[in-house]
Amino acid sequence: MAQCTVAGKGSPAGAAGAAGLRHLGLLILLLLLAGCAGSPYVSGGNTRIQAGNWVTIRPGDTLGAIARQAGVPLVRLERFNPGVQARHLRIGQRVLVPSHRERAPRGGPYRYQIRPGDTYAGIARYFGTTAGRIDAANRSLQASDLRIGRLIQVPLKGEAPRRAPRVAHRKAPPARPLPDPGPVKQQKAWPWPLDDYRIVRHFGRDKRGTLQPMLLTGRRGEVAHAVADGDVRFANSMRQLGKVVIVHHAGNLQSVYALCGELRVSKGQSVKQGAPICTVSHSAVTGRYDLLFDVRHGGKPIDPDKVLR
Repeated sequence: MAQCTVAGKGSPAGAAGAAGLRHLGLLILLLLLAGCAGSPYVSGGNTRIQAGNWVTIRPGDTLGAIARQAGVPLVRLERFNPGVQARHLRIGQRVLVPSHRERAPRGGPYRYQIRPGDTYAGIARYFGTTAGRIDAANRSLQASDLRIGRLIQVPLKGEAPRRAPRVAHRKAPPARPLPDPGPVKQQKAWPWPLDDYRIVRHFGRDKRGTLQPMLLTGRRGEVAHAVADGDVRFANSMRQLGKVVIVHHAGNLQSVYALCGELRVSKGQSVKQGAPICTVSHSAVTGRYDLLFDVRHGGKPIDPDKVLR
């Protein structure tokens, strides 16, 4: 059995042993300090709670504590989360912490900052309004302007939207009146063809005076739905428009879905409102998933806003 020899204090071996113990003690101290520094419970602040970010609720979180950490007024935090109840926070629930550039006056309109993945439809769902109202309040914005960090107006439901003036090159001369506007006026209740969308081009004339149909962009895999009951009169490919579906409706109205990916209907088929028509296709030019949508009355194009709610 090996024996442990203790050297005397005054001997060379004793001095070496004492030095070794000092080194060992220093090493242990350094390890302890490193362990404390790496502990998840020691922190100079909660970096997950910052103005402008989404925060996922954890045990012990309160809206008041989140507001203090982010340096924003509690009332502004509450107004930017209209569906969140302070006394009934749920673990895993997401709370939007407004940036210092954003504003939420009582009754609106909100000044909202675009975040990654935002669409008008998604913003509208969160604030209890509609994508059409948001689009109407931001008509001066081009599709390329809707970048991350851009501030937009978000009018609330029941509030009259403040329409921003259209930029000069998007103004179109007034279209000739339809010979029979009666059936068009009676509609104005069709849903939009996409559930989650953004308008990247409104119906109207371009700078050269050419009438352009509405262009919507959605998400990958998004499915376009029939805006009203009708009969499929065309479901095939067209030059420069890709795959196209044309549905005839009552009142001599037609809805057109172009730039489609996979077609979900065939010619001669009857469809109900909300039935799947096609998927949106990816554009190599824009990098988006676009759907060209057009409404016609008696074969003549009309503004989809006349029939979409």
